[in-house]
Amino acid sequence: MESENSKTGDSRKSFGGKREGVSLPAPPLRAGMPERYDATLNEIKRRIRTERLRVVLSANAAMIMMYWEIGRMILDRQEDQGWGAKVIDRLSLDLREAFPEMHGLSSRNLKYMRTFAKAWPDHEIVQRVIAQMPWRQSIALLEKLDDAPTRLWYARQTIENGWSQPVLCMQIESRAHLRQGKTVNNFTLTLPPADSDIAGQIFKDPYLFDFLGTADPRREAEIEKALVDHIQRFLLELGAGFAFVGRQVHLQFSSSDYYLDLLFYHLKLRCFVVVELKAVPFQPEFTGKLNMYMSVVDDLLRHPDDKQTIGLLLCKGKDRLVAEYALRDLHKPIGVADWETRIVESLPEELKGSLPTIEEIEAEMAKLEAVKDEEELEYGG
Repeated sequence: MESENSKTGDSRKSFGGKREGVSLPAPPLRAGMPERYDATLNEIKRRIRTERLRVVLSANAAMIMMYWEIGRMILDRQEDQGWGAKVIDRLSLDLREAFPEMHGLSSRNLKYMRTFAKAWPDHEIVQRVIAQMPWRQSIALLEKLDDAPTRLWYARQTIENGWSQPVLCMQIESRAHLRQGKTVNNFTLTLPPADSDIAGQIFKDPYLFDFLGTADPRREAEIEKALVDHIQRFLLELGAGFAFVGRQVHLQFSSSDYYLDLLFYHLKLRCFVVVELKAVPFQPEFTGKLNMYMSVVDDLLRHPDDKQTIGLLLCKGKDRLVAEYALRDLHKPIGVADWETRIVESLPEELKGSLPTIEEIEAEMAKLEAVKDEEELEYGG
């Protein structure tokens, strides 16, 4: 005869994930929650995320300051007692034995701490700026830059733009500090002072499209396509805050169709940015067409809360004085900058003599263009 337990199921066994007399209370449905529940939930989630980020950043800052202090101690001992590499190696071994769960105490990292403290002797700058960056970015600055003001510029840009270590290295290699804020523009005459200052720093000259390779596109359409194909790299070169809206944006008015090359929206300036690409050097008449596109964007696309559209002409070279005169009396904010593909500057010595110079390549290209023009004339192309 079956026992009572075998008939009804052992009361100690779970049924459907529950035990008799023990259950997890089911959460009430959202539908029955008070009116402000969702808003309160979202506010609490935002607070938790903010605090978690603050804790992470605080922990990073505390670690960087500790590294700086350790580096200062090693520097002081080297100066006072002549500590050498063997002493640092022994110090690393003893520290790792004392703190086996802690990373960052290798001999190599202790030497970085020493270099770090030597490169940044000002405690306040370290605390206020450098400690806000991850350690990997600090090491990149130490390895790639010797000049303290330039190093500080990249540190501030890293914090402001959230550059990762690879992106920081790429910005240093492209000499971003020499290009930032160098466009020929009329921003001070056409924008409010605050916006003019921001716009002046956002745009650069020249723009480096090294991701296009060493090819030299002859048509604007080729450049546009290549830039859109590499849109992430292009946005990175443009800088923080640019959002891609479209390529060959169709504008229809006065029974005609027009297509602007590239359209962006800048999140900090709160405005559209019209980018016109030219495969030739700057000519004054380029500004007239760009000015028209900007007017149409202001009329057809700009939201009442948006600020006036800014234009950027990217040309294959320019005469700065001609560009300045062309922009002087325009009432819309326009910047003019060069674009170029970067040629590798450093080559192995054994290859330098076997490669043509840039001048030789340009001369050969000119010959090819002349032949092409003659063929077109001959065959009616």
